[in-house]
Amino acid sequence: MILEPTERLKVQGSVEMNKITMAFGANLVLRGVDLTVKGGEVTALLGANGAGKSTLIKVLSGLYPSHGGQIIIDGKQVHLETPSDAKKLGIQTVHQRIGEGVVPGLSVAENLLFEKIAKNTLGRVGSIRQIMPKALEVADSLKLGWSEKFLRKDVYELGIADQQMLILARALVEIPKLLILDEPTSALSAAEVDNLMNVIRSMRDDGVGILYVSHRLGEIDTIADKLVVLRDGAIRGEQRKPFEWNTALGQMLGEDALQDIQGNVETRGDKFILEINHLSLFQRSSPFSLSIRKGEVTGVIGLLGSGKTEIAESIFGAAKKRSGHMTFEGKAFRPRHPRDAIRMGVFMIPEDRANSSMFPNWSIAKTASLPFLGQLSKGPNVGVVAEKRRASEIIRELQIVAEGADQEVDSLSGGNQQKVVVGRWLKGKPKLLILDEPFRGVDIGARRTISLQARELSKSGAGVLVLTSEVDELLEIADRVIVLVDGEPRLDKYLSETSREEIVHEMSEVI
Repeated sequence: MILEPTERLKVQGSVEMNKITMAFGANLVLRGVDLTVKGGEVTALLGANGAGKSTLIKVLSGLYPSHGGQIIIDGKQVHLETPSDAKKLGIQTVHQRIGEGVVPGLSVAENLLFEKIAKNTLGRVGSIRQIMPKALEVADSLKLGWSEKFLRKDVYELGIADQQMLILARALVEIPKLLILDEPTSALSAAEVDNLMNVIRSMRDDGVGILYVSHRLGEIDTIADKLVVLRDGAIRGEQRKPFEWNTALGQMLGEDALQDIQGNVETRGDKFILEINHLSLFQRSSPFSLSIRKGEVTGVIGLLGSGKTEIAESIFGAAKKRSGHMTFEGKAFRPRHPRDAIRMGVFMIPEDRANSSMFPNWSIAKTASLPFLGQLSKGPNVGVVAEKRRASEIIRELQIVAEGADQEVDSLSGGNQQKVVVGRWLKGKPKLLILDEPFRGVDIGARRTISLQARELSKSGAGVLVLTSEVDELLEIADRVIVLVDGEPRLDKYLSETSREEIVHEMSEVI
């Protein structure tokens, strides 16, 4: 997106946060944060889950008006009472939770131009046909490659990646002074990430200030001009390129935690727990067979559309298999519904935790006990004490940053939400645990906690299947590596038998 010279003048400037504090009851989440984002720069905000990043973003977005300290835009103090106030002053935010940014029932085009339609800047809109030229123009300017047929789709039909790109595009329809991106690439393919990086560079060159929040250090190194580290609600360090990553990670996690992050020791199982024979994921792909062993972590890696989720859902009974049959512990395994898999001890953690693993406004205790109410109930009554005890154990064992079992799960940071979801299934003592993109939106510290829990589970004799699109995640957690391309395995080796270079090569190899 290249702005005209007259438009550049509208986005030059800076946004400053001076001595920002924010408390929830007795819990002080932000402790005097000073942060400046200048126009024409990308400032990366790095911090562990629970550091206060989401709270800081919500203060800047007008969601938490009762904060202490000052927000200054272009030298003038402002009061952001609502998200509308922030948008009027040129602050656009793309939040991590995708479901909050789209309106089901409306087309992609209507979602894309939603704010313009609401402000009546496009005139009276009576049909999609009236806004289609503008929608196509915006999509073309961002090089999204969206056709009119795609723009007419109900947004409910889109996958996570397309929804993410839609939310990003809508934020750029109105040229912002400050663009806040919270984990913007968590659901994007490599090609879509490259496209986003080009858009960010163009926005930066045209004077927009960008606050970029991500756990992916490679992205930060690629796109950021400045790096700011937040820990326990306070700024712990700032750097300009070239970044000293050991320093930044030490500031983010603390030196003791940093020293604990190290590779795993490979283990190999000798007994099969699940055998899949002649499975066909797509009409175009050839059938293949796959076995999962007890006592080891099997990692499946592939790009978006490779078939990772299709494998997981086929095993879990969440999707109908195109072909093939399975055996579990030596017996025929034909789950027609996830409840059938759960009864057998096969549990799955889906990639979209917000829409598939949680209910809004539910407590940690209720969320953690949901699949196992029968174990915690006496007759028709749920055992509330047992429910809270279970949640408290999960909070302690997975080091979840929370006020207690009664706290609403959707008020937690993304990484702590993921720990709750992982913890509830671990408490069910699975025989086979399937984790689909378990580290999406999760920082290095939380990732390590989840990895250790998964590996401990495998050591107890269970099978663990992890599906990811990130090589670093795979290398940290897996004993065995399977590369999936277009619905077919291209590589199946133990970690000690392969290398990062071979894995990346097989992932990117074109048929």
